[in-house]
Amino acid sequence: MADVTSQGGTASREIDAIIRSIGGWRGETLSRLRSLITQAEPSIVEEVKWRKPSRPQGVPVWTHGGNICIGEALKNAVRLTFPNGALIKDPKKVFNTRLDSKTVRAVDVREDDAIDGAALRALIRHAVELNRAKRV
Repeated sequence: MADVTSQGGTASREIDAIIRSIGGWRGETLSRLRSLITQAEPSIVEEVKWRKPSRPQGVPVWTHGGNICIGEALKNAVRLTFPNGALIKDPKKVFNTRLDSKTVRAVDVREDDAIDGAALRALIRHAVELNRAKRV
């Protein structure tokens, strides 16, 4: 069962703490990605899920009627994983990893990579639309 902290203040403060603990360029990058996610759809909910001994702070997750994307700092990149990414239209080719998966797609941002904010916001909006369609 997932350990979840959600709804506004608490999760947002926990994600702030996660970003601070990551620090450096990876923390800054995750912060920028977070901003783009919330700009794309202001009603997105921030949550912290999947706490375990190896990751006691948990993992930042953005949801809207289901998971939209998951943020993680890797050794050489910051990754946004979209659980239903294979269903998302990506005309700007933002997805750059997990491309062979039947369901998941991800975006790895490395230290000197430029982020196409408009294209990422479009992916987020499309993911929200997919979740809304599932509820109908």
